[in-house]
Amino acid sequence: MGIDKSTFYYRRKKYGGMEQQQLKRLEELEEENNKLKQMYADVSLDNKMLKDLLSKKF
Repeated sequence: MGIDKSTFYYRRKKYGGMEQQQLKRLEELEEENNKLKQMYADVSLDNKMLKDLLSKKF
C-alpha cells in the first residue's frame, strides 16, 4: 500500500470495523471539534486581553 506498517496497524486499530459513512462522519466531527477548540481559544484570549486592559486602566 505504500505506507508504514505502524501506520497501517494504528489505523486498523482506530478505524477497524467502521463503515465508510461512519468514517466520513468521524472525520467531519473531528474537523468541527478542532474548529470549535480554535474558536474557544480565540475568545478566551480576547477575554484575557480585555481583563488585562481594564485592570491596568483603573
